[in-house]
Amino acid sequence: MILAIVQARIGSKRLPGKVLREVNGRSLIEILLHRLLFSKKIDKIIVATSIKKENDHLVDKVKELGFDLYRGSENDVLDRYYKAAKKFKATVIVRITGDCPIIDSGIIDNIIKLYEENDVDYASNSEPPTHPDGLSAEVFSFEVLEKVHKNAKEPFEREHVTPFIRKNKHFRRINFANDKNLWGERWTVDHEEDFLVIKNIINKFHPELNFTWFDVLELKKNNPEYFDHNKMIKSNDPQENYSSNRGQNLWKQAKKLIPGGNMLLSKRAEMFLPDLWPSYFSKAKGCRIWDLDGNEYIDMSIMGVGTNTLGYGHHEVDDAVRKTIDNGNMSTLNCPEEVSLAEKLIELHPWADMVRFSRSGGEANSIAIRIARAASGKDKVAVCGYHGWHDWYLSANLSDEKNLDGHLLPGLDTKGIPRKLEGSVLTFNYNNFDELEEILKNHDIGVIIMEVLRGKKPKNDFLQKVRTLATKKNIILIFDECSSGFRQTFGGIHKMFGIEPDMAMFGKTLGNGYAINAVIGRREIMEIAQSTFISSTFWTERIGPTAALKTLEVMERIKSWEKITNIGKLITKRWQELSKKFGLPITTSGIPAFAGFTFDSKKRIEYKTLITQEMLAKGYLAGTSVYTCIEHSDKIINDYFDALEPIFSLISECENGRDIKNLLKGPVSHIGFKRLT
Repeated sequence: MILAIVQARIGSKRLPGKVLREVNGRSLIEILLHRLLFSKKIDKIIVATSIKKENDHLVDKVKELGFDLYRGSENDVLDRYYKAAKKFKATVIVRITGDCPIIDSGIIDNIIKLYEENDVDYASNSEPPTHPDGLSAEVFSFEVLEKVHKNAKEPFEREHVTPFIRKNKHFRRINFANDKNLWGERWTVDHEEDFLVIKNIINKFHPELNFTWFDVLELKKNNPEYFDHNKMIKSNDPQENYSSNRGQNLWKQAKKLIPGGNMLLSKRAEMFLPDLWPSYFSKAKGCRIWDLDGNEYIDMSIMGVGTNTLGYGHHEVDDAVRKTIDNGNMSTLNCPEEVSLAEKLIELHPWADMVRFSRSGGEANSIAIRIARAASGKDKVAVCGYHGWHDWYLSANLSDEKNLDGHLLPGLDTKGIPRKLEGSVLTFNYNNFDELEEILKNHDIGVIIMEVLRGKKPKNDFLQKVRTLATKKNIILIFDECSSGFRQTFGGIHKMFGIEPDMAMFGKTLGNGYAINAVIGRREIMEIAQSTFISSTFWTERIGPTAALKTLEVMERIKSWEKITNIGKLITKRWQELSKKFGLPITTSGIPAFAGFTFDSKKRIEYKTLITQEMLAKGYLAGTSVYTCIEHSDKIINDYFDALEPIFSLISECENGRDIKNLLKGPVSHIGFKRLT
């Protein structure tokens, strides 16, 4: 018996509920199933969906239409297919996906005919694809499916049914090709724009359902505007497990032209998934990113390195910026928004009196250090935490290249840093008050700069002791809140502890993706900026302050810091639950809004790489840390953990003897600073 199994579910990441979308009172799944009835070779049609409760509506609709169905595993789609085929006693299987509502029965019959007339295990029109995207079908025997079900081990192979067949040469395969390559035509439904095109097509032929794909080509010839909605979305080659080729090719070219490949270590492809990371984006919205190939990903990773707590492209912030662009971003005169922003930051931090602005966190730290050294009259600085790339900070490694290893990025080199700066910056570790006291005892320190909170919580009144000691010794205390600010309070996280610094810096979250950083401080310190030279042309542009003012307005109205904190707490709790379920000890760290975890294993880096690799295949940018944003909805989080759970299971197998090297498709991710060639 030739059995057509239609793979369908409600929980599409890109277009949830798409198979139940209606055109002229008929759902897309109904249109698909009824078009399959025109096949002259298919004996029976069923739908295979998952046991997940959200698919109940789909199940009801399929039953109402009079078709049989099978419910199986959510993540192990191969197992679902195999058991469905076995239950309905298939000898030959035709695989169709719910993304293809206008699948053509003529093409399917031709593929089946090709399969029957040739001694092959697998026939399709996808090796390579030459018909329009949305007309793909695969044909194979039950015996082949049984072999695949038994031998396919990798998560990607279990989730997509046929990759194991396509990558193993011992399976005999044949392709049904079109004379002309029309793969660029997009008649599938994966995005809202796709649905609009399909709606135009079906409306044109309504109520007829037996139109052919040639009829659709003729329709496009006469009415090309019907197909404009999704013309910017590129179709992926179904043979590719990963669609990062354009991004990877550009990244390899970039490393020949740009030292290190880009401007920020934290965004280098090797920090995530060497050789496979998409590397570049074409657009971003909410918590979703599209790469250069048009592939859509949900960002459960660093969210622009923590810059977008309101999500990418927040409409109110972007609208404010657009008005600024229309009115002019730069001129000979100053922008009034910087005064309004200074007033707002001082209102939120009454201990401060004055503000200076920059456009990056490293600049803000350097400004603060310059002012503080001038105000204290002393050169030496005690540091705890990560504070950027400038000479003053990296000079801590001049006497010992490992001094900064515990402060976020190990291995930072000092080439190009004047040797005369040696001994000017001394490091102490968080919560080690005795270490700080020892530094102050042996050195004439004028400034203490530290992150208030990052990976660890303060113990034994650590922050209060630092404040008391700085006051006693007449040392300027600076809190670097470029990362922590506006994530757990409306303002600096130091407000949680009731401790006031002498200066503080804010960035990242302040402009929701637009470049703006601030240095705030007490008047008697900040006024010293007049006696030293701190000045830059582009610190006076208008977009940054405009974005910051609107971002603060939105934050205050919706209490964004509470939302992202609660989201981060939920994610951390569920990581811990997965850890217990699979017996994989982990250590969680960070404030809730940028939480992370590490496996308590010698293979922690390999496991992190495996997570990134497998989650990428499922449509996620993910690793072992998440910067949260208000767009991380309950559904997105639930789907994320549904995707993550089988990878934890796989890692559990690796802890019990399975060789992870056989699972990784490339090198492991880098940690810290590494030269890229």
